Amino acid sequence: MKSALLILGCLFTLFSFLPLIRTPLWWIRVLDFPRLHVAVILAVILVLYTTMYGVEGTWETLMVAAWVLGILNEIRYVYNFTPLAKVEALRTEVAKPTNAFTMMMANVRMVNKDYQKFLDVVLEEDPDMLVMNEPDQAWHDSVCQEMDKRYPYSIKKPLDNTYGMLFWSKFKLHNSEIRFNVEDDIPSFYTVVELPSGKKFDLFTVHPQPPRLMLNTETREAELLIVAKESKKTPYPSVVAGDLNDVAWSNTTKLFKEVSGMLDPRVGRGFYNTYNAHIPVFRYPLDHVFYDPAFRLVSLRRLRKFGSDHFPMTITLNYEPQHEAEQEHPHADLEDKMEAEELIQEGLEKGEERNREKQEERIEPKN
Repeated sequence: MKSALLILGCLFTLFSFLPLIRTPLWWIRVLDFPRLHVAVILAVILVLYTTMYGVEGTWETLMVAAWVLGILNEIRYVYNFTPLAKVEALRTEVAKPTNAFTMMMANVRMVNKDYQKFLDVVLEEDPDMLVMNEPDQAWHDSVCQEMDKRYPYSIKKPLDNTYGMLFWSKFKLHNSEIRFNVEDDIPSFYTVVELPSGKKFDLFTVHPQPPRLMLNTETREAELLIVAKESKKTPYPSVVAGDLNDVAWSNTTKLFKEVSGMLDPRVGRGFYNTYNAHIPVFRYPLDHVFYDPAFRLVSLRRLRKFGSDHFPMTITLNYEPQHEAEQEHPHADLEDKMEAEELIQEGLEKGEERNREKQEERIEPKN
């Protein structure tokens, strides 16, 4: 038992500190996700070991100290997403917001066939805008008729590679584009949304690739940081939404916020975990919405599951540019900007490489 605790303690301490390495290697980046899990497991190991065997000698003291540092290292990442931390995105103080909109985000999971359950949630919530990640043609065909009746504006790109995207809006859209920022088969959407009052804002919807076996994260980083830069150039305040396949406390998300200057409504409020809906013990905040300080938060909710491995989310924001200066927001310094440029360049190069590989796979060998 003692040997097992020693091995596990050292292993989970390694899990805590490995993500400090700035690298896109998948087997390191996946450790960004279970920060809270590693902290809890390491704390249990620490309590069991010290209770059962005590701490004797310099070597054991140093080892236990390393475990404590590992726990504290993990906690410092997730702390901001607890009610103990200062709220970053302020709530509106307007009793009846007149420039408000509600957006629902849902990764429907392509292989999920519970179309009606999903529609039931949408119809119950009746959002002003709906972002769907992972829809294929079957999903499109199953929900399109109902959605088109209720939403006069849309952008559609269903795909059978789990990176399709659909967007519907009750509000008028301008300059809508389907973009392929890094990889030829992974789209993102851009549009200018016009509120009923005539006020406008930019909306970016994204769904980059996650870290997984033998697939590093260069393209994910590039996708997010390209959008972060673009959001700063547009003439209107911006909102970024979608399944980012990254947790809210990662260094990539932190850099995204600094480059874009956007707020995260989760900070100081909670995790609002959206994945995995099927496994309660292992849940992470992967579906996000970030927005310009010109908006104030009205509400943020996680909705009931409908068969996907993701919970849907809904957020209501009110456009209040007159109070923008009251919200502190992240800023990028020169070092942040240089790091972002390097990551974008690395991601674009990796994206070109993957595009060539996919193109070669599609070409049948000649006999």
